[in-house]
Amino acid sequence: MSTYYAPSELIINDDGSIFHLHLKPEQLAQKVILVGDPGRVAMVASHFDSIECDICSREFHTITGCYKGKRITVLSTGIGCDNIDIVINELDALANIDFNTRTQKSDFCQLELVRIGTCGGLQPHTPVGTFVCSRKSIGFDGLLNYYAGRNAVCDLCFEEAFTRHMQWNPQKGAPYVIDNDSDLLARINQGDMVEGVTISAGGFFGPQGRKLRIPLEDPDQNEKIMSFEHDGHLITNFEMEGSALAGLSTLLGHKAMTVCMVIANRRAKEANTGYKSTIDYLIEKVVERI
Repeated sequence: MSTYYAPSELIINDDGSIFHLHLKPEQLAQKVILVGDPGRVAMVASHFDSIECDICSREFHTITGCYKGKRITVLSTGIGCDNIDIVINELDALANIDFNTRTQKSDFCQLELVRIGTCGGLQPHTPVGTFVCSRKSIGFDGLLNYYAGRNAVCDLCFEEAFTRHMQWNPQKGAPYVIDNDSDLLARINQGDMVEGVTISAGGFFGPQGRKLRIPLEDPDQNEKIMSFEHDGHLITNFEMEGSALAGLSTLLGHKAMTVCMVIANRRAKEANTGYKSTIDYLIEKVVERI
């Protein structure tokens, strides 16, 4: 017998839409582009040939439309892995739970999710302007540790090597290492992007080694990160959502990956605050290739 999802667990609005996103099942495409900034949704949708729906709810702005015969949804998540927890669970519910019976649908719908973001580069080969595809994501957020099956989908050897190298303080919670989907990665990166390992931090300042007026628990964190290597992998960049996207999608059976444009290089201490005028080039590539 199928599991029944009670109203307290699966919250459906009076209009039949999912609680936070305010989307109805028929408004979601199987191909989904995720962005952090609600203002970037319109930039992505400007490439569409037609618009089907345009919905705003809190930081979640969604447009579904068509591009060269492909039906695509673009959705803003806001900042942080906590928001990704909401977005991925609600997108999966829209795709795979019957809202009338509150039970799982008999036919599984696999979503393809590509996050377009910005990041801080950590290596000499990731200067400002580089497009970085995350082959692996390291979660500093701890989100995946709340779900069963976490160890089965994570790279435990990588985790052990990383925590040992970092002399990791267990008070910060266990980091997790998760692969992005290899098929989707190959489709998006057609030889014109850097592939690497991305840290998804639980904040913009301290978790990414930035110090303003509060001292850091580990002042040498970023130097350790930049020098870490495991099985030929270097850590290439910081961002704030990709690990939760890859982890939850893997547990749910969806395909997901993150690609970011480097807007600051932490090693060189350089930044480009005018990146919004150039990220459209990356958006064009993803819309074409998803």
